[in-house]
Amino acid sequence: INAEYMGEKRHKAYEDFECVAETLVQRGITVPAKLSIKGESNGGLLVGNILARSPSLMGAVLCGVPLLDMKRYHKLLAGASWMAEYGNPDIPEEWEYLRHNSPFHNITSSAAQQYPAVLFTTSTRDDRVHPGHARKMVRKMLDLGHANTYYYENIEGGHAGAADNRQRAFMTTLSYSFLWRIAQDFLP
Repeated sequence: INAEYMGEKRHKAYEDFECVAETLVQRGITVPAKLSIKGESNGGLLVGNILARSPSLMGAVLCGVPLLDMKRYHKLLAGASWMAEYGNPDIPEEWEYLRHNSPFHNITSSAAQQYPAVLFTTSTRDDRVHPGHARKMVRKMLDLGHANTYYYENIEGGHAGAADNRQRAFMTTLSYSFLWRIAQDFLP
């Protein structure tokens, strides 16, 4: 990963992504309600942060095998091996910037903020990103009143989220079905 986006500079990756989404809208290519974003693993952290930081930028989010709780990520599975990239949340100065890049810690109640529809997917057998990240985020969003929060956990598959082509096809179909359902509000 580019050193300009590591540690305390990680927020720049999210700002760049937000800039692209804003540009798509400003140029008339799309409108926020029709813009969907997808990320898995580190990309799940990216779209999780965009969801938390700029929910009005998009109409739907697909967030797969995501890293979402940056306070505890280093204590689960392979998380400790990523501290050079993200930082160590046990060091107060590093938690100070990590806190702003932790989707789990930045979601607010439905009374304070409306979020787009979001589908979290994970795998029980993921050996890199613990499925607890997605589980906790879904629980928190539902507890905060975000009824448009959805979840699917494959009991096989590992970090790729699917064990074989049949499961991959199912996961792809699940994602497109979710987006199709959201898009119904915009079709003639």
